Amino acid sequence: MNTFNNIINFIKSKFPNQEFIPLHEPRFLGNEKKYLNECIDSTFVSSVGKFVDEFELKLAEFTGANYAVACVNGTSGLHMALLIADVKPNEEVLTQALSFIATANAISYSGANSVFIDVDKDTLGMSPKALNNFLEKHAELKVDGFSYNKTTGKRIAACVPMHTFGFPCRIDEIAVLCKKWNIPLIEDAAESIGSYYQNQHTGTFGKIGVFSFNGNKTITCGGGGAIITNDEALAKKAKHLTTQAKVPHAWEFVHDHIGYNYRMPNINAALALAQLEQLDKFIENKRHLANQYADFFSQTNITFVKEAKDSKANYWLNCIVLENKQQRDEFLEISNNNGVMTRPVWELTHRLPMFSNSQTDGLVNSIWLADRLVNIPSSVRV
Repeated sequence: MNTFNNIINFIKSKFPNQEFIPLHEPRFLGNEKKYLNECIDSTFVSSVGKFVDEFELKLAEFTGANYAVACVNGTSGLHMALLIADVKPNEEVLTQALSFIATANAISYSGANSVFIDVDKDTLGMSPKALNNFLEKHAELKVDGFSYNKTTGKRIAACVPMHTFGFPCRIDEIAVLCKKWNIPLIEDAAESIGSYYQNQHTGTFGKIGVFSFNGNKTITCGGGGAIITNDEALAKKAKHLTTQAKVPHAWEFVHDHIGYNYRMPNINAALALAQLEQLDKFIENKRHLANQYADFFSQTNITFVKEAKDSKANYWLNCIVLENKQQRDEFLEISNNNGVMTRPVWELTHRLPMFSNSQTDGLVNSIWLADRLVNIPSSVRV
């Protein structure tokens, strides 16, 4: 109890003069109002406008990708990524159960089935060792060049690891395995804008990467998401399909494919662009807070999650690991009752009724973390 009170008091000292400390709240400290006013004055507030185009260019430049396609949210970006990667109904996608529900939902939107692979305890993201073990046991590379699940007979159409809470997973090793088994790699980088692995931005290791700019993310435009890729054909296809697959014409309405109303509106992009301009400062601020947390928790018996070797994390959400589920629940109750918002990791996806029949590899580390991990306040401090 004393330890928990000390933690709560320390967190309150980092966010003074706040009766309630949210987990992660947005900060609008730059050109947000200026760009929004410009957007409104232009009357281009929907899916066409200069801010959408400029945000895509600046996002690609920031991440080092060749192309970016802005979407209405990260979930739509994941759905589109799976579609343009040619994932078809009744096929399988390897992903992780320790993830926000959007990952598995997007796989379901494409008609495919999720197969859940375990994570590493230190990165919180998909474990390349677990992935290799699963593939060696369950997969076979057939003469058509594709990998199939020997247990189900279905094609393994993609692999979607996530950079959990902004901590990069061992994405280089995962990429090697995906290449060996000819499985398209799609990075769920929703939480990891500004995170790097081996000095390379997350989302750029695979065929496609996807970001989220939801209201609680490191930078936000209310909703918002984006696809990044180095493949020009995929980028063009994504942009075409997210704008209802409309064939360009001065006045005729002709569509050549089933399309989606997934294009980010210009008014959201105005906000996103202003936020992107501040991203480096935001991450510097958040990493400073993470260092203060690390110093504090080093003097306790509670583990603070730090970036793994070769990683530079954005520390979107800071994490601590308690001794067991009982201690986790006690801390959650005490902290939330004292005006400090804390949250457990999401309910593991394979435990939800929609995915309860999904194949897993046992998920030993995922279950261990779900019983112990807690997110603590992580906002940019002003």
